[in-house]
Amino acid sequence: MAFFACENKKKNRVKIASDNTKIEKAIHVADSFYKKKEFDSAFYFYNKARTKCNPNRDAKKYVYCMYYMSEIQQDHEDYIGSTTTANETIPYLNKVKDPNYVWNIYSVLGRNYYYTYDYPTAVYYYSKAFTLNTDRINKLEAKNNIAAIYIKQHRYNKALQLFLSISKEKIVQQNPIYYSKILDYIGICYFKLKNEKALAFFKKSIQINTETKYEDGLGKTYYNLTEYYRNNKALSMMYAKLSYKYYTLSGNTDDRLLALQFITENNSSDIESKKNALVYIKIADSIYRERQKAKNQFAKIKYDSKKEQEENLKLSVQKIKNELQLAKQERRNITFYIIILIASCLIVFLYIFLTVRANRKKIEATYKSETKISKKLHDELANDIYHALAFVENKNLSSEENRIHLLKRLEGIYSRTTNISKDNNLETSSQNFIASIKEMISSFNTSQVNLLINGLDCISWSDIDKDKKTAVYRSIQELLVNMKKHSDASLVGITFKELDNFIIINYTDNGKGADTNKMAIKNGLKNIENRIGSIEGGIGIYSDLGKGFKVQIKFPV
Repeated sequence: MAFFACENKKKNRVKIASDNTKIEKAIHVADSFYKKKEFDSAFYFYNKARTKCNPNRDAKKYVYCMYYMSEIQQDHEDYIGSTTTANETIPYLNKVKDPNYVWNIYSVLGRNYYYTYDYPTAVYYYSKAFTLNTDRINKLEAKNNIAAIYIKQHRYNKALQLFLSISKEKIVQQNPIYYSKILDYIGICYFKLKNEKALAFFKKSIQINTETKYEDGLGKTYYNLTEYYRNNKALSMMYAKLSYKYYTLSGNTDDRLLALQFITENNSSDIESKKNALVYIKIADSIYRERQKAKNQFAKIKYDSKKEQEENLKLSVQKIKNELQLAKQERRNITFYIIILIASCLIVFLYIFLTVRANRKKIEATYKSETKISKKLHDELANDIYHALAFVENKNLSSEENRIHLLKRLEGIYSRTTNISKDNNLETSSQNFIASIKEMISSFNTSQVNLLINGLDCISWSDIDKDKKTAVYRSIQELLVNMKKHSDASLVGITFKELDNFIIINYTDNGKGADTNKMAIKNGLKNIENRIGSIEGGIGIYSDLGKGFKVQIKFPV
């Protein structure tokens, strides 16, 4: 027995050594592809290496592979996939002795939550990264990322103090590119705080980036100057065009679109503006197609490797099951007839029970639907009709102004009647719902307004309740009605995505915006708040005068 035990241990050691060789070889190939920016091949070999890792024994290599896989997914804007990949390493981080590996995971999670607008969670992971015993540059990067989030949260004084402390670090001043970024951030903080010191920091950043020929940095600073000189149309447009030029040279397509949007919105020439809008749409569509293709490819690679592992495990398990099956067969035969008898009785009982319950629910649903429609007719139409009648009786309808006013009231009553009808007849199957919402949105797409939809087809609407889909349909319709009435927008973007069992809808337009500190939520926005609240969701409104209007809708799946 001792002899066979020694033989088994020897075989295990040989197998582990062989696996380690295969893992290291796959990682080496993956690293080579990553350096050459051939990310699809790099992802494939990192995934191949991690499938051969035992996370409990090879935690360091496993975390290393998963980190680069999540980085590649993040680079292609697959933030949900990247978060899922990074989170798979969490149970094994305490087995990794090198804190820099842990720092990488926390940082990639922080960026994912930052890009998906979950700023508190992003700060949580960056703070965890900051507390690790890593080198100084990693700590400063975590501190920098926290300060950047404070800017997004409009906590400019707090962000400024952090960036000023970072700018004094000798290691930062010796790195021109990083130093120029910090100077740019300081300029943004002073600009938001209406302090004239901002301009000096922007100019210093441009000087450093020009000397180092850092095109992406020049694009960013010139765009900040675009915002800084927004009240000076000529200067603002000049810096916007410079920003577009350098973002194009650096290959930064996302920020290039931001500069192009500004140029399009502020160009006095209709022909030039239309031309820029077409370029914007073409670039945006191209980016979306490429990133969606990459997301699907990376998901397929992970799925195929997982499927292969599961099939190998099933083959091993099946052999054992076959041997046990023969022993259990006799007992199964004995219990089989008993089960059939019990099951028959249960089926009869369930049939009677479910039939009675279904009839009761049908009656209750009919009553609720009738009550709901009755309430809507009373609350939403009765008062409007009464006021319309009073207006007809008390006003001179020969007056053009009175006739127009009456027509607007009647149009509002008709719109409400249509909404009540569609609330109860909206097609809520996946394909019908998508078609309905696209048709509704397209009705607002005119020669003056361009509408962009992103991610609508990526959500499994068939798994979502009818009430939630109705609330989504009505809320978007309400937003677009408000846009058409009040915003003077020329470009509207609506993005759908699913994250952590929540549906998130981001509405953005480039209209005249509103001061959220003085804005009272009423009428259309109040209707949206009530609808989303009824499905246990919430809305966030983000707007400044002259900076467009943004609304985020979030509700559980």
